[in-house]
Amino acid sequence: MIKVVTSAERHTSNRPWIHSEFSFSFADYDDPSNAHFGALLAHNDNELKPQQGMHEHPHHDLEIITYVISGVLRHQDDLGNQADLQAGTVQTISAGTGINHSEMNPSESDNVRFLQIWLLPNSPGLTPKWDAKFFPHEFRTNTLLPVASGTGEEGALTVNENATIYLSLLDTNRVLHYQQQEDRRTHIFLISGNVEISCADGEFQLQPGDAARIRKGCDLTIKGTSSEGQAELVLIDLP
Repeated sequence: MIKVVTSAERHTSNRPWIHSEFSFSFADYDDPSNAHFGALLAHNDNELKPQQGMHEHPHHDLEIITYVISGVLRHQDDLGNQADLQAGTVQTISAGTGINHSEMNPSESDNVRFLQIWLLPNSPGLTPKWDAKFFPHEFRTNTLLPVASGTGEEGALTVNENATIYLSLLDTNRVLHYQQQEDRRTHIFLISGNVEISCADGEFQLQPGDAARIRKGCDLTIKGTSSEGQAELVLIDLP
């Protein structure tokens, strides 16, 4: 079963310093019927203005995955980690028993756009940790590249959940195949461009900001249909 959630159906939070689109209940958006999709608790599309940020704040018992789409995001935490995350970088935080961190845009002129994904960990009270890795453009082109995983995918950052996050840059008319297992869920989010997804349920056209939530077994096909350039997407396999 495929449910398409359009960009317009997301909740918009527009503050002077940050623009966010929430796919699930988050912050001031509370919808009990849209609280999560399996272990996926949050999927936020954020655009942070120059010299702005989130001051130090705490988290616990969350797996937080951040993907920088454009610009630079500066991270700092109370474990002693500091990093300027460039576009193409994925960051993982296992909040565990507790971590404080801050995020800001160090640029004086450019916004930073980033996705932030929250997963429920497979167990509470884990030791907090942080990691980050840059994934070159060519590694993500016309493939589903695992970038964060709890199932031991080679080259991916580690998360404490039986889930895998893939990134892809898909050329027009190129096709990817993904075999979803019967007891799994798949969440696809289109960052830019256009794609057509299809399985036994039919064919669905995705525009930028659209998402597809897929349950039950599905022999999934994803085809790039952009009139110009590549389509960029995130696919999350989760329980």
